[in-house]
Amino acid sequence: MNQLAEQFNQQQSNVLAQSMSNREMEEVKGAIFMARQFPRNVFQAEQRILDACKRPSLAESAVYQYPRGGTKVSGPSIRLAEVLAQNWGNIDFGIKELEQREGESTVMAYAWDLETNTRQTKIFTVKHSYKAKGKIKKLDDPRDIYEKVANDGARRLRSCILGVIPGDIVEKAVQQCQKTLAGASDKPLKDRVAEMLKYFKEKYKVTQEMIEAHFGYSVDSFTEVDLVSAKQIINSLRDGMSKVEDWFDKSVNKKTTSELAEAFKNEEKEVKAIENSADEAEIEQSELPLE
Repeated sequence: MNQLAEQFNQQQSNVLAQSMSNREMEEVKGAIFMARQFPRNVFQAEQRILDACKRPSLAESAVYQYPRGGTKVSGPSIRLAEVLAQNWGNIDFGIKELEQREGESTVMAYAWDLETNTRQTKIFTVKHSYKAKGKIKKLDDPRDIYEKVANDGARRLRSCILGVIPGDIVEKAVQQCQKTLAGASDKPLKDRVAEMLKYFKEKYKVTQEMIEAHFGYSVDSFTEVDLVSAKQIINSLRDGMSKVEDWFDKSVNKKTTSELAEAFKNEEKEVKAIENSADEAEIEQSELPLE
C-alpha cells in the first residue's frame, strides 16, 4: 500500500508539472502570436517613450550616477528601462526566483522581444546577507530576503531590457530626460549650482569642499541629476529628517589651490629667485676691488 501511495503521489506530481509546463508553453505561443498579429509601430513607440520622458517625476529618476576614481559613472536607471520596455511594446520581461536554498537564491532576469525573437537572460545567485559596517549580517525575515532578491535582480533586469531595445532609442530617451530637467528652470545650470552652493554655505555651513567630497567629483562636473540630488538633501535637512553629519564630513580639508594658482605661485617663486640672484650678483660686483 505504501508503494502504491508513493507511485500515486509521484504520478500526480509529474502530471502537475507537465500541465504547468504545457500551460506556460501555450502562454508563450499566444504571446508570440499576438505580437506577430499586432506588430509595433516604431515611430509611435518612440514618440510614446519621448512623451513619457517629458514627465519631471520620471526625468528626476531616469539616470543613475556614482563616483569612481575621481570621475562619475552614469547610465539609464531601472525606472527608465521599465518605461522603455512598456512603451516599446511586445516585450516580455521580469525576474524569476528559480530556487531558494539555505542562505541563497538562484534568480533569473530576462527580457524577450516577441517580435524579433531577441532575448537577454541572466542567471545569478543572491546571498541572503548583506555587509554593513564591515560585518556580514544574515537575513532571516522572508520580506528582507524578497527585497534583497528584488534589488539585486533590478540591475540585471535593466541590463537585459537595454540589451533588446535599440541603443539610439535609449540615448534619445536620456537626452529628453535631461532636457526636461533643464526646462524646469529658466536659469543656466551654472547659476543654479552657484545658488545651491551659496544656500548650503549660508544655511547649514556646508562648504563646497564638503559637497564635492560627498559626490566624489568637482562641482564643475555637476549635471541636472546632481542638482536634483542636492535638492533632495536640502529637503531632507529642511524637514528635519536628517542632519548635516548624515550627508557631509565636516573634517574635510579645505580645497587645494587650483593648478593655475599653483603655476602662478611657482612663477612668482622663480621671479623672486631670479631677482635674488641678480641682487647677489650686484653685491658681489660692488665688493670687487677697484683697479
